[in-house]
Amino acid sequence: MTTTIHWDDAFPMLRLEGKGARDFLQGQTTADLSGLVDGELQQSCWLTATGRLRALLELRLDATGADVLVLAGDAEAVSRGFDQVIFPADRVRLNASRRQRRVQGLDPVGLALWIGKDQPLPEELNASTQLENDALERHRLQQGFPPGPAEMNGETNPLELGLSGRISLDKGCYLGQETMAKLTGKGGVKQQLRCWHSEQPLHPGDQLNVGSDRAGTITSALSHPGAALGLALVRRQFLDLSSVEGPTGQTVQLGQPAAFQEPPA
Repeated sequence: MTTTIHWDDAFPMLRLEGKGARDFLQGQTTADLSGLVDGELQQSCWLTATGRLRALLELRLDATGADVLVLAGDAEAVSRGFDQVIFPADRVRLNASRRQRRVQGLDPVGLALWIGKDQPLPEELNASTQLENDALERHRLQQGFPPGPAEMNGETNPLELGLSGRISLDKGCYLGQETMAKLTGKGGVKQQLRCWHSEQPLHPGDQLNVGSDRAGTITSALSHPGAALGLALVRRQFLDLSSVEGPTGQTVQLGQPAAFQEPPA
């Protein structure tokens, strides 16, 4: 299948050295790594103890440890957080971080690859266009992925942001697991991520309304002459609406981001 656009960027990456890397990450992140084959990439979330999303990670295990690429979030915070909970019994040590180049086809979405800084693109991406700046941000807003700083605001959880595919409910205890289990057990979250577009500009922090009721809040925005789009966190009772109002009565169309994964029932 022909790929027309791709994403090519460098991200901070931590190195966990030691035979206990798999078990350590199994207890610190949300994906089930028990069956992950060495060399394969697996996305996972790093949460607070109360289930708030702190970072979106991409993990790769090998015979001597694991690489942890920080796809979204604060890499320094991940490093400090891991370092605080590593004990001698974990059989793992945290090495200095570095930058790792990552490429991925986007239309259609393909598998991500980690490659060298000066390494040529894989053959399937040679004829595609690299998205940058506004074009890359537009694609992120339409997909709802990866979450940006305004979506990962210290209060949101991965089920609200459409990251349920990175969450295991069966693997046992991990940081934030109890909250994830409670949220799915209650059958829903308080809000979810939605795309929006409007003929008039809106700004992060703007409130969305339905009559006198607060329907949600704009988190990200990208404006062009005559049009604007972005992401918003919309309260659960308004998720079925196709439009709401902006803070000064603007008509704001809503839709589910293309990459959004619904929380499990």
